[in-house]
Amino acid sequence: MSVTRFITIALVFATVLLPGHNACAAFGVTESGGDHIIDNGANLVFTITPTGNMSSCKYKGTELNGPRKASGIASGLGATSVTPTTYGDNVIVIKCVSTAPRFGYLVHYYIVQNGVDNIYMATYPTEEPRIGELRYIFRGRYNLLPNGPENSNNNGNTGAIESSDVFGHGNGWTTSKYYGNERARDLTVKGATGNGIGVFVAFDNRESSMGGPFVRDIEDQGDGANSDQEIYNYMNSGHHLNLTIAGQAENFRTNVLYGPYAFCFTNGTTPAVPDMSFIANLGLVGYVGPSGRGSVVLKGLAGMNGAYPYSMGFANPTAQYWTALSSTGSGECDNMKRGDYSMTIYKNELAVWTSNVTVTARNTTIVPTLTITGDPGKAATIWRIGDWDGTPLEFLNGTNLMKMHPSDPRNAHWGPVTFTVGSSPTGSFPSCQFRGVNSPTTIRFNLTSQQAASAHFLNIGITTAHNGGRPGVKINGHALVVPGISVQPGDRDLTTGTYRGNNTTFSWSIPAIDFVTGQNVLRITPISGSSDLSPWLSAGWAYDCVELDN
Repeated sequence: MSVTRFITIALVFATVLLPGHNACAAFGVTESGGDHIIDNGANLVFTITPTGNMSSCKYKGTELNGPRKASGIASGLGATSVTPTTYGDNVIVIKCVSTAPRFGYLVHYYIVQNGVDNIYMATYPTEEPRIGELRYIFRGRYNLLPNGPENSNNNGNTGAIESSDVFGHGNGWTTSKYYGNERARDLTVKGATGNGIGVFVAFDNRESSMGGPFVRDIEDQGDGANSDQEIYNYMNSGHHLNLTIAGQAENFRTNVLYGPYAFCFTNGTTPAVPDMSFIANLGLVGYVGPSGRGSVVLKGLAGMNGAYPYSMGFANPTAQYWTALSSTGSGECDNMKRGDYSMTIYKNELAVWTSNVTVTARNTTIVPTLTITGDPGKAATIWRIGDWDGTPLEFLNGTNLMKMHPSDPRNAHWGPVTFTVGSSPTGSFPSCQFRGVNSPTTIRFNLTSQQAASAHFLNIGITTAHNGGRPGVKINGHALVVPGISVQPGDRDLTTGTYRGNNTTFSWSIPAIDFVTGQNVLRITPISGSSDLSPWLSAGWAYDCVELDN
């Protein structure tokens, strides 16, 4: 006989308003052969295995889970206990605990509301999984959910062009699970649809993730050949190792709750982010309620450049947050865990002010109007190519970096480029410098006799680098000192849909003897002590700005 556990906690849900549901459906949990089968009282019936994976997910009677693998944490949670708890007629919680060596001690929750076609989830790791990333993957059926994000739809590819995860197509276009991903600060809802069906992930606020507001990570992968439409919630990954926030190395956050987040099932329409506040009453390990949270209010910000958006971010070993600032620089960041934080002001994606701030529970910390003191864009220059904003987006192919491989024919020809200050458009300067593809980059510029008689600083700003690449510079044939390697994430970066690393500036003091009156020629070539795997996986970087100081 099936076993159903009912634990009524009436006071907890007295204030929870739940939408109506199909009275014909049977809300509850049944056990069968060790599996737990959950009926949400509406259109969802899904199965959680004894190892904590979701082996079946039926929406309106149609099986959505792919035929090859169950959905779950990584390639399988390996749970040692799966415990269902039903709260009255309102909520079911499935608590899965794993002590598998690859996870240490990890708790994962599946949660449903009666009559609501969402599966809410939350994940609590005590150590970083040995695979170096924490992710939940809904492994859907491609034939039922073929309409995923275009840039990550590998269906019909002609084979891998890089590693085993970047693919080419007959027209030369490229796709990958890395492409088309949004910045952490922009994550809301994303998914895939089919005929009368849609599956979407509603992301959490990323407070337990790593890398700050501008990192991107995998969100989707469509692969009709393997019958898969994978919809991801990447909570952290090794793609961002060695990222620094406010000058401090970012580490995986453990002993904290990731989420809640949700997988939402619809008739194909994109849902709004659901209200998940009811989860505060469920006793999830690591959940921090309002009594342990506060906020920060910034009254204003002086010295802003009106051409760029500004935001403020906060980070410490247990949490990260951010919020956009108004045109006057004011803003409020709410629902922060109490504690001491590094506070950073960003001009677009460039840190221009940092300090420390303390958040106390149930209180608002007021930060008086600040004045930006760390914006290199305010310095007087003889010439400047681009602007200091922490991105290469204004340069050649810059806006394509997140959407396609740099070899994709939709990109403009990478060069090598010769850029003439005063006549060449900013958009013709390369967003990326690859040793094996478009080197050197040549900059031609004129100096008056008075300018040529003085020493000047050359500044080259980058947003990330690959394979230890740093600028080798010659000015009128004179080689400048080779700088040291910048600290950057160890991933492929520029070919995997991101330019986000650690913003770094290389500076040289160039003596007057190296300059001439009239036209000067500057050449930039990547230098590295490591050999290159391929032309595109060669030593290089993404540019932020290049300038010669006055």
